Amino acid sequence: MTGLSAAMRRVLLFSFAVASLVSPRQALAQKVENPIAVFAALDKVTARISPLEVRIGETMQFGALTVTPRVCYTRPPTEPPLTSAFVEVDEIKLSGEHQRIFAGWMFAQSPGLHAVEHPVFDVWLTNCKMEAPEKSSGNLENSPPPGNASSRRR
Repeated sequence: MTGLSAAMRRVLLFSFAVASLVSPRQALAQKVENPIAVFAALDKVTARISPLEVRIGETMQFGALTVTPRVCYTRPPTEPPLTSAFVEVDEIKLSGEHQRIFAGWMFAQSPGLHAVEHPVFDVWLTNCKMEAPEKSSGNLENSPPPGNASSRRR
């Protein structure tokens, strides 16, 4: 009977080991929260596409539309790409009144799925991005320029 229980223990240990490798947490991809949402905006009258970079929580006006991203997520480079943002878009009427025409998720990989389609303007998500790196405030006057003769071997 001890041989059977030892075999059962091995099977159970193996099952637990496999189950720990295939945990539900690993199936969920990590989200990277970004401070800037990048959109493409089409003016159908002029047939021009303009890039819009809007900080999360701020509002930018494009024609008669205002675009306000609430969150913008990407995935790490080691995972399949998925860029999504929750966006609110209002139309400014001639009376100055704002009317919400879109509130929902946009996906950069499927721009036609949840884009704002307006009679004059279209807006869709193209990317999310981090802050631009700060420029170095270090003093570069004393460092030799690249390709300087003093840095070459003879």
